[in-house]
Amino acid sequence: MERDTVMYDLITYPDRDMLVLDLANKLADDMTDALHHNERITISVPGGTTPGPIFDELSAVDLHWDRVNVCLNDERWVPETSERSNTTLLRKRLLVGKAAEATLLPMYSGDATPEEGLPKLIPAFENSLPISVLLVGMGADMHTASLFPGADLLAEALAPDAPILLPMRADGAPEPRITLSAPILNAAMHKHVVIYGDEKKAALERAKKLSKEHAPIRAILDGATVHWAP
Repeated sequence: MERDTVMYDLITYPDRDMLVLDLANKLADDMTDALHHNERITISVPGGTTPGPIFDELSAVDLHWDRVNVCLNDERWVPETSERSNTTLLRKRLLVGKAAEATLLPMYSGDATPEEGLPKLIPAFENSLPISVLLVGMGADMHTASLFPGADLLAEALAPDAPILLPMRADGAPEPRITLSAPILNAAMHKHVVIYGDEKKAALERAKKLSKEHAPIRAILDGATVHWAP
């Protein structure tokens, strides 16, 4: 068990609609601040169903999107024609409106396996780090991105010298994944975690007392702002 203390800010909202509006504004403020200090910035966001409404609000914000790189925290190794593609969600919900001028950093190459595709994807990330603004979710099992407890390369992804991107396979993931490593996620200038419901709030509390191997969210939780609504 790890002995270091994990400190994060917890913002509690009365409902999810208010969380969506407030979090979108906070992300926009963080991006604006980063753009004041950098010619280009990178924002990394989760897939899944939770962030869709947040993307809807954020995509309408007036800022220098032409200087913004957008990437996922992780992606399922499926083409964009698949309903399982997180990239498709980004294109439909975030990279529209004013945000259509942003640059997407792809996490899928069309190769048969993520191992084959990695060499084609890594250069764009090498030129786009560190992450300026990070938004992640968390599962009830305390995974974040594709850092699942028990995943095949979890130890490598948590290591201080982890590569930028890793392939990942886990029992809870139907298809292979590709994920940003924990050090890359944790190095973000601004870190936000969004969770809904009592189950995930309780899981987050447990994560503080567990190792990163058992609760991967712990690897990026210190210094983050957690946004929670019932």
